[in-house]
Amino acid sequence: MSKKILVAYFSASGTTKKAAILLAKAANADLFEIEPKIPYTSADLNWMNKKSRSTLEMNDPASRPEIANRVENIADYDAVLLGFPVWWYTAPTIIKTFLESYDFSGKEIVLFATSGGSGLGATESALKPCAPNAVFKGGKLVNRATESSLKEWVESLNL
Repeated sequence: MSKKILVAYFSASGTTKKAAILLAKAANADLFEIEPKIPYTSADLNWMNKKSRSTLEMNDPASRPEIANRVENIADYDAVLLGFPVWWYTAPTIIKTFLESYDFSGKEIVLFATSGGSGLGATESALKPCAPNAVFKGGKLVNRATESSLKEWVESLNL
């Protein structure tokens, strides 16, 4: 792997964070946590409440939660492994905010996610318009992944 890689991730409960740390180590990549400007509370994440923050965001196609921090040197990276928990069968809207905040022209983007029950579904096609000049290379659920299985996966990507 000769390319410079960034593992960028959003984690609401810590599960995706654990996977991202392992993945960054396996890929010999830098690590960046996408942090919401207004942190999510347990009540915000209650998907059974139709008025919870996460439910309202996911039901609004224009929702773009603000991000508290920035990758200062995004131009230095050739590839971004972008991680998140699956919400409502897709990526949380903050992932769209992240993708729309930078120029990913010519960069490879590989999705990874954690999920309690669903797969990635049509997530890639939903995110492509947010980074139209990037090269998306599929994705993978990384529930219960090990560093060695992640290393094997990253090597298979030919980054």
